[in-house]
Amino acid sequence: MLEAVLLFLLGFILLIKGGDWFVDGSAGIAKRFKIPELIIGATVVSIGTTLPEVMVSSSAAAIGNGATAYGNAIGSIICNSALICGITITAKPALVDRKPLIIPVIFFFSAAIFYSLVAYIGGEFTRLVGIILLCVFIIYMVLSVVSIKKSPKPLDTEPENESKTGRFPKWDKFKTTVAYEIIALIVGAACIAVGARLLVDNCTIIAKEIGVPETVIALTLVALGTSLPELVTAITSLIKGHGSLSLGNIIGANLFNLVLVSGMAITINPFPVPSEKLFMGYNASFVIDIPVMFLVMGILTIPTIFTKKTSRWQGIALLAICVSYYVFQFAV
Repeated sequence: MLEAVLLFLLGFILLIKGGDWFVDGSAGIAKRFKIPELIIGATVVSIGTTLPEVMVSSSAAAIGNGATAYGNAIGSIICNSALICGITITAKPALVDRKPLIIPVIFFFSAAIFYSLVAYIGGEFTRLVGIILLCVFIIYMVLSVVSIKKSPKPLDTEPENESKTGRFPKWDKFKTTVAYEIIALIVGAACIAVGARLLVDNCTIIAKEIGVPETVIALTLVALGTSLPELVTAITSLIKGHGSLSLGNIIGANLFNLVLVSGMAITINPFPVPSEKLFMGYNASFVIDIPVMFLVMGILTIPTIFTKKTSRWQGIALLAICVSYYVFQFAV
């Protein structure tokens, strides 16, 4: 029990510090090369914060547990949009650059429609479906790179070593370089991934020790645990004044949950759509989970694209849906 508590605290520290380094690195690169924060958030940052979902879903699929891989993808999208964006938008609505938001939103809804049609019509995810999803991920990344190349030329950054040096001038100078930003990005992503795993595993151990039912653990700790990197990155970005980075990260992570996380899991080991839970005689995933996924992403993205800003009413609506959804999961 004591070991689990210590590892839990270590995971929490890694998440917080990793999120700090990750946001510093990604925001620094975006500023240095004049790349819109939404593009950085929807590509590089999203891949880093989606690592826990990739690991959980791939390992679950490898041992034949398709239900976990399926639920992890859709559940993480709902958690990212309704809980994480609900909290950050309610706390601090922000102006948003609409142009770099359009491509990831189009890709998400296109992938979500394809994913849903396969589930509703076919009832199973074949290896071909997984390969198609992975191809969509590759196409999205290629288009993102092309978009970055069309951005303005890099900033002419000169070392600032007169007034900004402190007790360690060489270190202060190194922190202004692109090498530091890349290292911060990589180390931050690694810390986030390891921290999330330590937090989830040991939180589960602690919960069992104090008598929390395993069903409650599965519905809350594991689902939320794989979304902790997005939550940490969103809050850190918000504190540091990078609201667009946070929004881009969530939208990109949601897209990657469908095309990368699900695509990888399905390709490794195809599986049928889980049908254990019913609601009014129908598969609960068809009448609740998938519609809620579309609803929360619609509330998050469509008004933002038209108004070029996030509004507090969006955050409140998302949080209300989040609470209702989890109450349903417990009550039914």
